[in-house]
This record gives sequence, C-alpha cells and structure tokens, in this order.
Amino acid sequence: MPAPRTVLLTGAAGGLGTLMRSLLPEYGYTLRLFDARPIEQEPDAITADLSDKEALRAAVRGADAILHLAGISLEAPFEKILQSNIEGTYNLYEAARREGVPRIVFASSNHAVGFTPTPRTGDPLIPVDTPHRPDTFYGLSKAFGEDLAQLYWDKHGLETVSVRIGSCFPEPTSVRMLSLWLSPADGARLFHAALTAEDVGHTIVYGSSANTRLWWDLTTARELGYEPLDDSEPYAGKLIAEQGEPTVGNPAHGYLGGHFVNDPPIWPR
Repeated sequence: MPAPRTVLLTGAAGGLGTLMRSLLPEYGYTLRLFDARPIEQEPDAITADLSDKEALRAAVRGADAILHLAGISLEAPFEKILQSNIEGTYNLYEAARREGVPRIVFASSNHAVGFTPTPRTGDPLIPVDTPHRPDTFYGLSKAFGEDLAQLYWDKHGLETVSVRIGSCFPEPTSVRMLSLWLSPADGARLFHAALTAEDVGHTIVYGSSANTRLWWDLTTARELGYEPLDDSEPYAGKLIAEQGEPTVGNPAHGYLGGHFVNDPPIWPR
C-alpha cells in the first residue's frame, strides 16, 4: 500500500498518542489529531468524543488511513468501557466505512489475551492465534475491537492491522515489562509498517521490541515489514535489583496480563 499522506490519529492527547505525534511525521505523514481533550499548542486538533458521530465522520473524511489509539486504557466500570471502547470503536469503523477510508490500525492490547499463561524457559512463544482470554472489561473491549475489525474486513473490505501493544514507554518500569516493552521508536516503526504493508486484510500482530525476554511471537509483525531495533535487556539489571527476579505464583509474571488479572489499575475518570 502506498504510504498514506493524511492519517487521522485518535487519542492524540494520550501518552502513546503524544509519542506518535512527534515520531510519525518523520515517516512523511500529515497527522490529523483527534481527542476528547484539547491538545496544547495544536490549534488545528479536533476536540470531540467518539460518541459524537457527526464530528467523527467529519474528522475521518478525506483521511488516507486511521491510527486508532483513543479510548480508556485501564480497567473501568463496564458502562464506561462500553461507551468509550466498544461503542466508540464501532462509531469509528462506521465513519470510516461511510467515508471510504481503506485502512485502520487498531491499538489492541496484550490484555485481550491476558489470562494466557506466560511461557517458561524452553516453551514456544505465544502465537497470535492464541484464543481470546481477556483479563478485564478493558481487555474484553480489545477482543471486541479485533472481532469488529474482522467483521468489517469480511463484510466491507475495510482493512485493519490490530496491534496487541505491550507497554510503550521511553523505558521499561517493571520486570514484567522487560518481556513486553515496545520502545517509542519501535512503536513508530511498527505503526508505519502497519500503515503501508500490502494486502493486510485483517492481520493481528504483537507489538513489542526485539526483547531478549520476549514472551510472544513477532512473526506476523515482521511479515508487515517491521524490523524492531531495540531490546529491554539493558534495563534488566537495574529493574531486577530493585524488584527481584520473576517469581512463580505471582500473577504479574504468570499471566500475559500481569496484575490486570487480579488487581488491575483503575481508570481515574
């Protein structure tokens, strides 16, 4: 697929959106910013909610592709998850279908399969076709988003790459994150590959750097043209000294979703 010129970036005020606002233009993209919160020093950003169908359709109109990062990113009451992550994602797909946008890159999450046990030493990496095992209502919403993407590909020919993002921060902050860390630079490389690869249909990929302690299989991401350059291992010594080695029976190390399976962080609003 030719590199899209104009990409609608939803969730542009969030942590990941802020990182991508600075990194993706280096690949030649013109970003159209969308968020429920105003974005400082971005006077052209669209401030609207995913429930505002008219504003959403206007935002989508004329875009070559969409990078959908918007929504609640932690656990919350089901009613809030329903409105933001489930109905909001449906509204976005409907707007894209009506306006003829050919591709969406959807920010899924490891929490769509969060109750999947982590591999032990010598075990095969977790494949992308592992069954959905969401660990929270948040994870459930990401499983829904992946299935919605499949429906819109099969029924309407709208392509999606669903990226099961690990943890995209400037550096990992926990021992668990050593296995799931996605450096911001690798995040931009992965999203660029997802926006430009040919004939993706609906493709699910795991989103992380080439970590020494990797838990999941990056094959489908590499098939898009993604070449991760970073590794969390330089941070391992400091984190293990502070937090200790992974322990058997600790949900943070025993399941892909970590502490989301038993003590998830709650969305503050």
